[in-house]
Amino acid sequence: MGLIIRSSSIHAAGCYTTTPIAKGTRVVEYTGPLIDKDVADLRYADKPITYLFGIGDGTQVIDGHGTAMFINHSCDANCETEEIDGHVWIVAIRNIAAGEELCYDYCLYDGDEEDAPCTCGAKACRGTMFSPEEIQRRKRLARKSAGKAAKPAPKKNRKKIPVKPRQQPGQKKTMGKAAGKKAAKKASPSINTHKGTGSKKKSVKKSGKSARKKFAR
Repeated sequence: MGLIIRSSSIHAAGCYTTTPIAKGTRVVEYTGPLIDKDVADLRYADKPITYLFGIGDGTQVIDGHGTAMFINHSCDANCETEEIDGHVWIVAIRNIAAGEELCYDYCLYDGDEEDAPCTCGAKACRGTMFSPEEIQRRKRLARKSAGKAAKPAPKKNRKKIPVKPRQQPGQKKTMGKAAGKKAAKKASPSINTHKGTGSKKKSVKKSGKSARKKFAR
């Protein structure tokens, strides 16, 4: 079996086979240093392109170095990845002819707010390298955010200020001293209630059916 790296119509450089490959063949291993995911997040925080491949429970990733790191994503792939005894293998899922570009479905997830557009050109292309599960998760988050934005702000409760009746033109004031004191006593709270009562409140490649890649390429 011979593999070569050359320009790809899918993305930058791709990996091609120079000989036919039979279905079920382990084509190439995804190799590179094994590092903690947290270390990778810091190391590649400002890098637009990474080749990190999550394995196991996702707490560690392979920092890709080798032929397999050039294999591109496709929604109509001819390979898939399998994690076998702690190693990630690219395996042919159909017979592959000599000269074909190797590709597999990245099934990206955990990409924060980053986009991962797909350019594979397949008839069944889903338009993104994110996994179907990640697409649904993002849709739920978008609906949740839209619901919060559309929710009206709560109205503040305010006390009504009692209004003293105005004296009509020509009406004589007939209140006595006692009545005048009583009326003044009732009206006095309106001075304090004018202030109101409102208070202010201070994406990972997928290996087989388990491991996944965090960052889009």
